[in-house]
Amino acid sequence: MRTFIRALAALAACAAGLAAAAPPAISDAWLRATPPGAKTGAAYLTVSGDAADTLLAASSPAARSVELHAHVTENDLSRMQRLAEVPVPTDATVRFEPGGLHLMLIDIAAPLVAGQRVTLTLRFANAGDIEITAPVIDARASAPHGAH
Repeated sequence: MRTFIRALAALAACAAGLAAAAPPAISDAWLRATPPGAKTGAAYLTVSGDAADTLLAASSPAARSVELHAHVTENDLSRMQRLAEVPVPTDATVRFEPGGLHLMLIDIAAPLVAGQRVTLTLRFANAGDIEITAPVIDARASAPHGAH
């Protein structure tokens, strides 16, 4: 009986630890403005958290679909590669930025115009869905600092 009570206490402690884990923090989110007629767009952001999680997918009403992408270089050729997921390790920061990880908006409904704000929903394995709103920035401008 004593072993059962200890096991139950350990299980309760684990459950309390999982419940106490805060969802990932999303910061510096922005989208690059697109030219008229463009069918794709890109979004960038920073994900950090105290507990490990995995970004599984993203969506937006601004596009038919949103894919997780990375730039890879093979034989001196750079290309985009679709990713099934992006791990976010414990106490780590994962940056989605030009030339690296990014969210690719496929078949955008309309051009992404500087000054607009776009809603993105990020789906995490543990935290579930996190909805953010990010500004669209002129393509000729550099990434904003502290954009949310």
